[in-house]
Amino acid sequence: MSEINVDPHVFVVMGGTGDLMARKLLPALYHLASEGFIDKRTVIVGAARSRDHDDRSYREWARKALAESGLETGDPSSGWCDGCLFYQSIGKETPEDYAALGRRIQDLERDHGINGNRIFYLALPPNAFPVTIEHLGREGLNKGGGWTRVVVEKPFGRDMESARALNDVVHRHFEESQIYRIDHYLGKETVQNLLVFRFGNAIFESLWNRDRVDNVQITVAESVGVEGRVGYYEQAGAIRDMVQNHLSQLLTLTAMEVPVAFEADAIRYEKTKILRSLNPIRPEDVVLGQYTRGTVDGRESEGYKEHDGVAPDSKTETFVAIRLEVASWRWQGVPFYLRTGKRMSKRATQIVINFRYPPVSLFHPFLACPVRSNVLVITLQPDEGFDLSFEVKRPGEPIAAVTQHLDFAYSEVFAALPDAYQTLLLDVMTGDQTLFVRSDEVEQSWRLFSPLAEAGLPVFDYATGTWGPAAAEALLGREGRRWHNP
Repeated sequence: MSEINVDPHVFVVMGGTGDLMARKLLPALYHLASEGFIDKRTVIVGAARSRDHDDRSYREWARKALAESGLETGDPSSGWCDGCLFYQSIGKETPEDYAALGRRIQDLERDHGINGNRIFYLALPPNAFPVTIEHLGREGLNKGGGWTRVVVEKPFGRDMESARALNDVVHRHFEESQIYRIDHYLGKETVQNLLVFRFGNAIFESLWNRDRVDNVQITVAESVGVEGRVGYYEQAGAIRDMVQNHLSQLLTLTAMEVPVAFEADAIRYEKTKILRSLNPIRPEDVVLGQYTRGTVDGRESEGYKEHDGVAPDSKTETFVAIRLEVASWRWQGVPFYLRTGKRMSKRATQIVINFRYPPVSLFHPFLACPVRSNVLVITLQPDEGFDLSFEVKRPGEPIAAVTQHLDFAYSEVFAALPDAYQTLLLDVMTGDQTLFVRSDEVEQSWRLFSPLAEAGLPVFDYATGTWGPAAAEALLGREGRRWHNP
């Protein structure tokens, strides 16, 4: 049984019959309940436009979704569905439909002894966020007898202007302390452990600066393509889909200064400060790519332009590589390289800290003894863990150095890591905003990256199953560096 205190509440999922609810939210809520994190009085309401569901049919839909996620369809999941799941249609999303939703929430609060605590999770397409938030506010659903929180999925806007406009809409009806802008990458245990790794181990924090670090590389590689998301991806591209949020978050957690306290505002302040410190990104420091036909995971796969719905002359990027510099005392002169792409050689998310070479090499007389720099590889997925390379002398003569490794794998020490959504949903329920993005952080990120998405930069082809276009290698090669491929 959990020792974390979660107040009983009504958890409303706007878009309660959608893919996100079926694949992620519903299993995460079930696991939290089965592990004792959620009070038994808490109820979950799926709200959607369909009028085909009632409570009974919605519970049956939920049982099937849980079964497809790998859970058994019988008890206890069946009993859990019957005990806490409800459905409310919002029809054509008129004021009357939202008023009916409000009455249903009040009835459930009365029947289950809930003191007006509410969470609204917007599992909706981005273009539906503003109108839904307006309806919630106008019908008074943003204020119950207790606390009320709203969770907004990414992407939060598609550029600086739209992000500001969406912030204005949300702030008209909710205080910043009520708003949880979710990025599921921040819910991963290994991402959160970056803070512990850096600030809980003096041996690393003392090396985390321009005096010891030569360059930092952050890679988020996917072996899959855009299957099933062509309509969205043609409008977004990799900069909006991955760089502005996921890679931006990993960058700030890697580069941020020590916060004054381990609390939400202190951590989010330091993250935003990094975004403010980034030098303007030059076009020559950006490489865009688009995958063509090739082989990945042993299968031949079609190119991006071969997908149904993609324009024959599409310039949508599926790969991005960027060189950045943080203009701060800690990082001045240290390049940060960010890279993400689809249909790459393998799925992997890594942060690579390449340390400087020794200032003077004692081993030049020994041709068989090249000295390599130390490298710290932090793997966030899959095979989560850390690897630190170092040099040792190979036994015998002549003198020769060989690279060895100190490594740590989560799987060898801990049980299965919780899903990111379990972590984030629990934080919403307890009111912890540490892993959620603040309004000024969103706007600063868009300030940096939306100009790149709109600049009309050239898009280079790269074959499926590779590590991106040759121009991405040249981006590092011009400074005598190379990518660390997982």
